Amino acid sequence: MRMYPYWADTRLLGNLLCGYWPNWHSFSKTLDLPTTPYILPATFVALVVMFMVWRMQRVEWERTCRALKQATELKVRLERERNQAQAEIFRRLHEDSELNKEKFQFQAQLAEYEKYSTLAQLALGAAHGINNPLLGILSHLELELKTVQDPDQRWEIEQCIAGTKRIAATLRGLVNYARPGPLVLSSLSLHRLVTDTLSFLEGQPALRGKRAENHVPEDLPHILVDSNQLSQVLMNLLINAAEATPDGGCIAIASNKLGADNLEIRVSDTGCGISPEILPHVFEPFFTTKHGRGTGLGLSISATYVRRNKGEIKIDSVLNHGTTVTITLPIRQEESHKTKDKNRDHAEVVV
Repeated sequence: MRMYPYWADTRLLGNLLCGYWPNWHSFSKTLDLPTTPYILPATFVALVVMFMVWRMQRVEWERTCRALKQATELKVRLERERNQAQAEIFRRLHEDSELNKEKFQFQAQLAEYEKYSTLAQLALGAAHGINNPLLGILSHLELELKTVQDPDQRWEIEQCIAGTKRIAATLRGLVNYARPGPLVLSSLSLHRLVTDTLSFLEGQPALRGKRAENHVPEDLPHILVDSNQLSQVLMNLLINAAEATPDGGCIAIASNKLGADNLEIRVSDTGCGISPEILPHVFEPFFTTKHGRGTGLGLSISATYVRRNKGEIKIDSVLNHGTTVTITLPIRQEESHKTKDKNRDHAEVVV
């Protein structure tokens, strides 16, 4: 059956050869050769067989070439599909990894917020229960100090008053951290705010013998923030920088515009710096390296105020070389809070 398509070619070849048969037959009779009648049929059969074999081999070769081409195309298509499948798998694995990372971050933030919420409730309860008796103790000690003449007794009473005031400051810090006041937004000049803050702190003992420099450009656009909270943040950062800077050191405040929507504020010092082991904990409540002189709430409250004003705060420090605190604030916030004096070009600084 496979040879059936070649019968037409075979018949054509046969007719072609048979056209010469009469001439060959007469020629063979003339020569009177006994084997002559068998030569032509044998030749004809041999040619037919050779032609059919050649045609079969050619068709088989073409079929093999087509099959090879189809196999090559199938291989290329399967490799392409395999590569696409691998790329899709890698993409989904990367997405799953990113989602898991974000999940862990959200869980860590949630745990931190829960810890801070519990701390806030404890702080408010402690402040309410301790503050009133503490004010009575402080008033009694101050009255006692006025009547005592003995230097040793006066020194003891002064130490008690200092400790009582330190407790009161800690309670105020707890209340401010746990329940900040309402946000009052106003448009203000950052250069003026920094100038007024430095002027207010100029007489503080921590700044004596150190240079405080204002590098904030006057032509920066006004920002919409709570001026009291931002002023408190700057004071906390400046006092921390001053306490870490030796005499003759420099404390500088600089600022620049980031894109069209943000401002960056940098408070730098040439002090002792912060070790890498301590740096991750500086924003934690009650964490302090100033044992006996600090409450550990200054940076925590500052970070809370910055976040309430839709900003970010970070610290970069090199041990024995200095520290830089960077605050990023939006120039214009969404006015979801009640603003005060919207139409004023400058805000008064309350320090």
